[in-house]
Amino acid sequence: MSTTAIINEILKDLPKNIITSVEFEGANIVIYTKDGDFFLNEQQQIKNIVDKIKKRVELRPDPSISKPQGEAEEIIKNALPKDAQADQIIFDPHRSVVIIESEKPGQLMGKGGSALQAIRKEALWVPVIRRTPTIRSQIVEDIRSVLYENSDDRRKFLNKTGERIYNGWIRGRKESWIRLSYLGSGRQVGRSCILLQTNESRVLLDCGIDPASKDHAYPILEAPEFDIQDLDAIIISHAHLDHVGFLPYLFKYGYRGPVYCTEPTRDIMALSLIDFVKIMNSEKDKPIFGMEDIREMIKHTITIGYNEVNDITPDVRITMHNAGHIIGSCVVHIHIGNGLHNLVYTADIKYGKTRLLDPAVNKFSRVETMMIEATYGGKNNSLPSREEAELNFADMIKKTVQEKKGKVIIPVLGVGRSQEIMLILENLVRTGELEEVPVFIDGMVWDMTAIHTAYPEYLNADIRKQIFQKDNNPFLHKMFNRVGSHKERKEIIEQGGPCVILATSGMLVGGASVQYFKELAHDKRHSIIFVSYQGEGSLGKRIQRGERSMLLSINGAKPEQVEIKMDVFTIDAFTGHSDRAELMDYIKKCQPTPKKILTNHGEVSRCLDLAGSIYKTFRIETAAPRNLDALRIR
Repeated sequence: MSTTAIINEILKDLPKNIITSVEFEGANIVIYTKDGDFFLNEQQQIKNIVDKIKKRVELRPDPSISKPQGEAEEIIKNALPKDAQADQIIFDPHRSVVIIESEKPGQLMGKGGSALQAIRKEALWVPVIRRTPTIRSQIVEDIRSVLYENSDDRRKFLNKTGERIYNGWIRGRKESWIRLSYLGSGRQVGRSCILLQTNESRVLLDCGIDPASKDHAYPILEAPEFDIQDLDAIIISHAHLDHVGFLPYLFKYGYRGPVYCTEPTRDIMALSLIDFVKIMNSEKDKPIFGMEDIREMIKHTITIGYNEVNDITPDVRITMHNAGHIIGSCVVHIHIGNGLHNLVYTADIKYGKTRLLDPAVNKFSRVETMMIEATYGGKNNSLPSREEAELNFADMIKKTVQEKKGKVIIPVLGVGRSQEIMLILENLVRTGELEEVPVFIDGMVWDMTAIHTAYPEYLNADIRKQIFQKDNNPFLHKMFNRVGSHKERKEIIEQGGPCVILATSGMLVGGASVQYFKELAHDKRHSIIFVSYQGEGSLGKRIQRGERSMLLSINGAKPEQVEIKMDVFTIDAFTGHSDRAELMDYIKKCQPTPKKILTNHGEVSRCLDLAGSIYKTFRIETAAPRNLDALRIR
């Protein structure tokens, strides 16, 4: 059904002369009315339209009849219950939406939703209630403000996106086929970027970099099948740089289509990319993109919640499910054509409960082809239990901070491992397994943690419950101290007391962790604990392999010789990736069983080994594509 046909079908059942426009917000449809009574009283008519056209439809007041913002704000404050407090009121004027934040959102609504009804009636705005993050972040608020500051442009963009989805086929109905081209992550960890092509659509699955590589850091976009002008949509599985680090580059060179991801992923990837630009500037490398390109990316992002079915092109529909990797990470179920083929892209998954997240989802309506990661897919990639790993972790810290009175550096990714380590440290202290010591949080970790408190619904029930209790929020434990400047960092390095330092980046390829390492490596009282995957070519991998003397340069300064006398430890069990046993169990319990499985995002031997083992164990057809391989899957 074309956009014209959809609009005509909707208008046929509505009173004439009161509808100012019928527009699209991506796959959703919004009806704007200039009649206040109709907006307030005709929800049943809208439900009838939804039942008829089988699309999500929302009725809103036309901005011309909404009360001015100053007057509306007074109405909102007066309508709220006396014991409720709005921490922030944000207007999205071109969409007639007002966002009201509160620490206790349930109280804002009033008995039976009376407060919301009053706001709709008296202010003629659509109120949306959100929980105030327990940790506020100015950077995160600035990221979100980009959406509201460009409300009119965004409304036009969303409408254009909807027209592309519903206006039918632009490439013609010919032989149906589906093709995958690996522009990155084929038999390697890093630069995830896979082009999905159908006879109608061109969709990119992730667009990352390999932060540990100098020669092969970026996706192979010069492949003949990739043309940025033909790209219909981009799907982002999660916000780590090896999946999003090249995305703003596409906007730099003219892409203006939609980027689909979850809300936490939008905020985290924007923050990560801003930090990435700052690191490139500080190291005197010319950034491959700038802040304006990141702004364009934010403006063109469409967020999807877990389990929501969304059309993204005329023949591609996606559903995002929890991947268990980091907050907001998703396993993407892709339904192509009218039942033609079902593809599951797992990206990075953790098929086991962690302190932060529930296990990855592996039950789908249909699945013919699955693309699964092989980061720890080798036959010898068996990780110890979490309980055993946490006790070993506590022993490593005790040895350094209690026995030797030294400092522990833990290089972390800004999101995922850093919050997991914070929760482990808090639990070890709370249970008496570890004496309380200062824990310094450096880099963008604190702002990333703030995002976790903004989206508790994406976390598992245990940590969600703790976050809601202000006095029991583990992220606010008094041992955690935010580092906000180079001066504070220098004081931590020079002061004599024992402590734990969480600092980005996790592979020691830039960021605060490199500075701490350079200044403390020579002293045998100190230690470094690796808890994240260390990519080939990274400084972290070199240290893991036993190098104990190296030239090191920070921020473009003259290289200095660094002698490593500190203890070096590695704990793989805290990873957000599944090990070999979990990956095999994920496939074993997948419903339904895939007919074909493709392995990627792993070193060569691990991709091949996992693919071979899947075939031998389950008799499922497998392949381990290389970069630049193209496979027809239908």
